[in-house]
Amino acid sequence: MTTVDLTGTVKAQLEDLSQTATRCADMIAEPAGQYARLVLDTFERHGRVLFCGNGGSAATVEHIATEYVIRFKRKREPLPAIALTAGSAQLTAAANDFGYDSVFTRAVRAFGRPGDLLVLHSTSGESANLLAAAGEAASLRMGTVALLGESGGRLAPLVDLPIQVPSADTARIQEIHLAIEHSVADIVDAHFATATALK
Repeated sequence: MTTVDLTGTVKAQLEDLSQTATRCADMIAEPAGQYARLVLDTFERHGRVLFCGNGGSAATVEHIATEYVIRFKRKREPLPAIALTAGSAQLTAAANDFGYDSVFTRAVRAFGRPGDLLVLHSTSGESANLLAAAGEAASLRMGTVALLGESGGRLAPLVDLPIQVPSADTARIQEIHLAIEHSVADIVDAHFATATALK
């Protein structure tokens, strides 16, 4: 049996994540800041931020929507964020009745309004259900942001603000997506916590 250097393997993974994060700090800090401004503006107008993604990205968007509804670090009023992945009955009904490519479009139509923001997470930028959701959001005059991998896929040109992580490694891309979301959540959290304190 081959002996595996477990400590060395973990260290190498963490070092690779660190190197990817350093590249991202130089390459995508500006669009991530633009994303934070879009989220702030949407909530300031009492709009909603909707999130969608598949697989690991679905877990990320549910995590982040929860940070807005409950809280991130500070005491503040709840903010209207919706993970369109969160209801298994809704997702499976949509997939069964309309096909999996349509699972998010129904929810975007149900919850989205002009001026709201749809945030799509995808490592490939090729998921048909996300492409359809972006199109539906555009038809409703919603803003759109996509957190993507380095290629951007077909989704990148369909959204107002694509944020492309400079990596082709699915795990690294998802880890950086979560780091970006936490950075934005921290900015939003601080802004609305200050507003709450001033009341």
